Amino acid sequence: MRRAFATLVFTDAVKTAQARHGTRGHCARIEAQEPANNRLTDDLKAYIARLDSFVIATANRAGWPHAQHRGGPRGFLKILDDRTLGFADYAGNKQYITVGNIAENNPVAPLLIDYERRRRLKLWAKAEVVDGDPTLLRRLADPEYPARVEWGDPPPLGRVGP
Repeated sequence: MRRAFATLVFTDAVKTAQARHGTRGHCARIEAQEPANNRLTDDLKAYIARLDSFVIATANRAGWPHAQHRGGPRGFLKILDDRTLGFADYAGNKQYITVGNIAENNPVAPLLIDYERRRRLKLWAKAEVVDGDPTLLRRLADPEYPARVEWGDPPPLGRVGP
């Protein structure tokens, strides 16, 4: 099985650029490596549980990109299963660009950085904004955190991989 991320991002144009710059052979070996890395391992789950922020990249239907910081208490990005993350979307700048982009174009790229340990995790996912599920909201929201959850109903979820 090929690396899941390479299937998504090593497009023909990317492969052409890799060949032009002499890295296509190296990248082909990355593509062929096992395992596929399309599930959250115990190590990755522990890593995610320590974080208190991340950046999420989205794009609107026209393809214009947007990157937005999301933050909360340590562990606010919840692991729902080995392919699903969720978080309570706490009130922010009131522009709703990320939520709007997800509504019309749901591929996202969360970037999870642990600056202290000099480690980062890039994810490629499909996201959805979930409204009207109080059970999920209770699972995601932290009652001890003073910020207001933006959605009275559950916030965005991401599924890792295609």
